[in-house]
Amino acid sequence: MDGPSLPLNVRRLLTTNLVVNRLHMFVNGIAILALFHYRATTLVRVFRTRETPLLPYLIVLISEIVLTFLWVLHQAYKWRPVKLEVYPERLPGDEKLPPVDVFVCTADPSKEPSLGVMNTVISAMALDYPPDKLAVYLHDDGGSYVTLNAVREAWKFARFWVPFRRKYELKFPCPAAYFSAEESAHEKFTDSSEFAAEKKIMEKRYAEFQEALEKNSVNASASVSRDHPPVIEVMTDENGDSNLKEMPLLVYVAREKRPGHPHHFKGGALNVLLRVSAVISNAPYFMVLDCDMYCNDPSSVRQTMCFYLDPKVSPQIAWVQFPQKFRNLSEHDIYGGSLHHLYVGYRYFSVVEDCITSLTLHCKGWISVFLNPSRPCFLGASPTNLNDMLVQQTRWSFGLMQIGLSRFNPLIYGPLRMSILYSMCYAYIILESLYTVPFYGLAIIPPICLLYGIPLYPKVSDPYFIAFAFVFLSPRLKHVQEVVSFGDSLWTLLYELRVWMMKSGACYFFALMNAFLQKLGLHEANFSLTSKVVDDEQARRYEQGIYDFQVSPLLLAPLCSLYILNLATLILGIPRIFHEADQFFAQAFLSFFGVIVNYHLMEGMFLRKDKGRIAPSVTLLSVAISAVILCCGSLLLIH
Repeated sequence: MDGPSLPLNVRRLLTTNLVVNRLHMFVNGIAILALFHYRATTLVRVFRTRETPLLPYLIVLISEIVLTFLWVLHQAYKWRPVKLEVYPERLPGDEKLPPVDVFVCTADPSKEPSLGVMNTVISAMALDYPPDKLAVYLHDDGGSYVTLNAVREAWKFARFWVPFRRKYELKFPCPAAYFSAEESAHEKFTDSSEFAAEKKIMEKRYAEFQEALEKNSVNASASVSRDHPPVIEVMTDENGDSNLKEMPLLVYVAREKRPGHPHHFKGGALNVLLRVSAVISNAPYFMVLDCDMYCNDPSSVRQTMCFYLDPKVSPQIAWVQFPQKFRNLSEHDIYGGSLHHLYVGYRYFSVVEDCITSLTLHCKGWISVFLNPSRPCFLGASPTNLNDMLVQQTRWSFGLMQIGLSRFNPLIYGPLRMSILYSMCYAYIILESLYTVPFYGLAIIPPICLLYGIPLYPKVSDPYFIAFAFVFLSPRLKHVQEVVSFGDSLWTLLYELRVWMMKSGACYFFALMNAFLQKLGLHEANFSLTSKVVDDEQARRYEQGIYDFQVSPLLLAPLCSLYILNLATLILGIPRIFHEADQFFAQAFLSFFGVIVNYHLMEGMFLRKDKGRIAPSVTLLSVAISAVILCCGSLLLIH
């Protein structure tokens, strides 16, 4: 009689992280309570004496309440940290593995170059999984002949690449990643003359494949249509055979689109793929990839099967999710760059279809798995310029706030349907745009009050000052601990803090405003693609850690205006800071901290002369806006 089988997956509790996280929650929570006690007593005193205006204190209090609210929600992520490990070598034989469909979506070959998209498609076809049980579907939302021809070329190349990768057990299923990797990536067959000969032939074929896609991509933008009939084409060889030995199925799909008819963005595209695949391959499992998110580990599907074939957990699992990791991050990562299977259709309520769908599934009792293996299973392309990052984050934040302002708000919809920790996790990510409230409140009110001699914080000699200092320093130190534990450099602290400030000042502000306007029927949701085309000059600046400020003035002006306001009040308030340092140290430090952290804005406005600097017109506009804020603030304080 056989003994008990070895587990396919193991969940390990990270005890050290758990202790550190909960200790930080407890101590920081006590300091926050002391902070609010000070605010309450101060408000009562100001209200009774009327010695100073009440409005600044109220705005700062509201800012601190919002920050505390979001901090409490964020602690749900850190309550019980675990790490999952999988053992794909313990899976049953290939004949017992279930079929899997892979879905890839693209929309515009002028913004999502065909070479990158086809590398994603080919990498999925080359996964270490029985080819007769693997099908890859590419949905082209633009109905572009450029993309259709590219898929045909990808099929021709894949007929040689897929057997080659399987034969020599290459670690990289993506041809672009393989040919750009170091020799050690394929050291197993380095001494084989047969391998060397076949590799040389494969390099030639890949070069021909690249050349064919480049010729095919002429006038790519003109090939995109918003008015086209449906197209479904199963890729076949010259003899019309789509079931070649060792080759997965490859299908091109373009749904019908008509002007004025709602198509529901990517959620609609994925639901079309669900219906098409149900007729052609009808696999019980499917995997969704972004068009620029290629497969980096051939065993990725087998790793997910370690959960789906585990009888203890599989009946409850809705999907397995991998972290979003990027192949093109520089050592600076100045823009903070540092994949789902679902059982049902995607919801149409929001432009972030994955979030609303996953929220609905969790509320129906399903669970999910977050798998983060040491070797990234998928690698994508992170934005390498500030404009793309801000546009992308604005779009995501707007979609999330759509959910937050609806009946699906996790704090209302979730508690009776899923655990309170799940509800808090969803609430944090959905309501993250609320950071814009304390960001603007604390970037405007304290510096103006510093200029006019209104103290908002306790004196350095006051015992309450310790609570305020701790609340400020504690998250910074916790951030250091997290960065170090992930093996990143301390520069990551600065870059992530800058990104958070830029998102709070621009992305979250416009996301929140547009979500409210849409709720009033004054704004229509749209889905703007992030360009995957790499500009050589922008890429060079990114690698050097230099910010590219070729950004819409609408997104850049608020950030520059706040910077100029804090810089100006800090300079004008120097006499007061020196004479009343005990009283105004905290306010001066906040402005000083913001000015130092965002020094890159100073460089962009006043020091740089290259093409990527902040345009002089934006600088002048920001000076005017900061002057208006200062004047309006002074009028409010006087009256």
